[in-house]
Amino acid sequence: MFDVVVIGGGVIGGAIIRELTKYNLNVCIVEKESDVAMGQSKANSGIVHAGYDAKVGTNKAKFNVLGNSMMASYAGDLGVKYRNNGSLVVAFSESELETLKELKSRGENNGVSDLYIIDREELNKLEPNIQSNAVGALYAKTGGIVCPYELTIASIGNAMDNGAKLYLNFEVDKVEKLGGGFKVYSKNGEVIETKIVINCAGLNSGKVSKLFGDDSFEVGGRKGEYILLDRESGDFVSHTIFKTPTEKGKGILVTQTVDGNILLGPTAELVDSGDTSTSENGLSFVQKTASEMCKNVPFYNTITSFSGVRAYSDKHDFIIEESKLVKNLINVAGIESPGLTSAPAIGKYVVEELVSKILTLNINKNFNGVRKPDYFFKNLTIEEKNEIISKDKRYGKIVCRCEEITEGEIVRAIHENPKATTVDGVKRRVRAGMGRCQGGFCQPHVAEIIARELNIPITEVTKSGNESKLLVGKTK
Repeated sequence: MFDVVVIGGGVIGGAIIRELTKYNLNVCIVEKESDVAMGQSKANSGIVHAGYDAKVGTNKAKFNVLGNSMMASYAGDLGVKYRNNGSLVVAFSESELETLKELKSRGENNGVSDLYIIDREELNKLEPNIQSNAVGALYAKTGGIVCPYELTIASIGNAMDNGAKLYLNFEVDKVEKLGGGFKVYSKNGEVIETKIVINCAGLNSGKVSKLFGDDSFEVGGRKGEYILLDRESGDFVSHTIFKTPTEKGKGILVTQTVDGNILLGPTAELVDSGDTSTSENGLSFVQKTASEMCKNVPFYNTITSFSGVRAYSDKHDFIIEESKLVKNLINVAGIESPGLTSAPAIGKYVVEELVSKILTLNINKNFNGVRKPDYFFKNLTIEEKNEIISKDKRYGKIVCRCEEITEGEIVRAIHENPKATTVDGVKRRVRAGMGRCQGGFCQPHVAEIIARELNIPITEVTKSGNESKLLVGKTK
């Protein structure tokens, strides 16, 4: 029997399972998809919010500010790129300037430092491509950017290196209560017994909670569509730029990513499912709004568009508590923005304040919280590259030309925790296929490497699991 089972392989589940391995516990994490980071942790803005937006006294405000202060060291330990680039909330009228003053006051009450109202002249020095009708901005120096799926993969991988188990393709379908915990069943017939369940199932967290007998909250989804520009336009902006928020939310942003692209979006459309299609209307809205914020947006450098679905609850705040209806069920649900920023703080709180009230926690003296980056070769010096190639010649072969990713890095991603077994799994770990050609040249080579390393026919290699097959057979 496990001490704790975490349901949901996203960034929140990853932070919690890693925190659990700091103690002598038998723990696992289950995920319904074929890989981790397949839900809202795969497709979001990657923004580390400063904390001025959330209402004072809410869980969102508390965990946002704490998570922001933890993110640099958290990402650094896990070998994940993080950059403190600062954020700008831009006002285009005098009334919006008044709203910025309210945001500044709210942020200061939340404990956010380094918040400033700047005028048009200073804004233009920071971001020359801002539209000429901007009148000022709220400058949040503690804002940052990180890669959400890299952070998720690294958190779960580090937890596995420290003894946690991962079960993929495990969609929770049925639950039985035991004297000292639960029996958790998957759709494919697997059964896990555990003392505690932590429900971090994102869009499905309401459904999972009901399986355990807790129907105290509802969870819905908001779809957000994005446009990604090539790194050739990476210096178009240097900060994360927002319009002044309205009652409908933060709206469209324009930002750099940690890998040097420019990201535009997201929209906010209520949806009943995990539909991640894009639409002409959605992408047109992103283009229109981004153009209202910035001059001459280089849309000609668009390399892809995508969407993600963000979970929200009817409580309008993060739900982080032991269920009042089901003993030993901890719900971590409705984690919308700023959930990514809050993840390190939520992980710490759930274990130290909630799990500790149920189980005795003894420190794991063998815990190692440091993990090497998933891709790194192109950033090395010539001498360092030659040294690695002398030991492993696979690092001397470039597979993805756009991102300069080597065969050695791809092989490593296939064998390290959590193992990449699909083309998209490799892509998320080492960026092979993330460049201008979007895998047009390297995808067949990546598939060949996966087949070779897993010792399976290449016709069994998929793009993203299940039936997403790349090949069906030979033609000659």
